[in-house]
Amino acid sequence: MARLYANENFPMPVVEELRKLGHDVLTMLEAGQTGQAMSDEAVLLFARQEGRAILTMNRRHFIRLHRDNPDHSGIIVCSFDPDFEELARRVHRAIEAEPALQGRLLRVNRPAPEA
Repeated sequence: MARLYANENFPMPVVEELRKLGHDVLTMLEAGQTGQAMSDEAVLLFARQEGRAILTMNRRHFIRLHRDNPDHSGIIVCSFDPDFEELARRVHRAIEAEPALQGRLLRVNRPAPEA
């Protein structure tokens, strides 16, 4: 299973579901890094130093960071889904589909509503 680092905007219920699925998820709160106005670059650097892939809803900034410097432990950008269990399952499936997260950008999108 994956070693993940959830930034401040990532929903805690999704973190809890990912843990149930066997992932090692550290949150910014647990790392004592909330409320410090850390830049996205600093968050990514911390995750890299810890060997953890970032979990974030901050898609635009982290996609740019990946483009600028793909030397990281992985970035998983998600679109918001109020069905937290389903979002966790989609993240889990995306991780399982990759042989390694190092230097990879995974996009986990909320499915389009059925017509």
